[in-house]
Amino acid sequence: MRGEVWLVDLGLAAKTRPCLLLTEWPADNELALVTVVAHTRALRGNPWEYAVPKPFLAEGAFHLQQIHSIPVAKLERKLGALCADEMSGLENRLRERLKL
Repeated sequence: MRGEVWLVDLGLAAKTRPCLLLTEWPADNELALVTVVAHTRALRGNPWEYAVPKPFLAEGAFHLQQIHSIPVAKLERKLGALCADEMSGLENRLRERLKL
């Protein structure tokens, strides 16, 4: 569900990493895809890094330039979830990033 953080297989180069679900689980008549934003520990001081301290995440940030639509089969296991305030902050930054 939207707001959950899952361990996701993003492929060989991107590795398996935590990702935040930006979309809800797909309906039966939709493609079996979810849109996620990847979490990284390789911080660069970029304005598109959004840090959310959580006990289930290593020190790092969600990188708003790393948005992916992936098959639900790539979701390996749920790690936790962001609260409403954390999601709201991320959504505001994402709107700014995408000029929405």
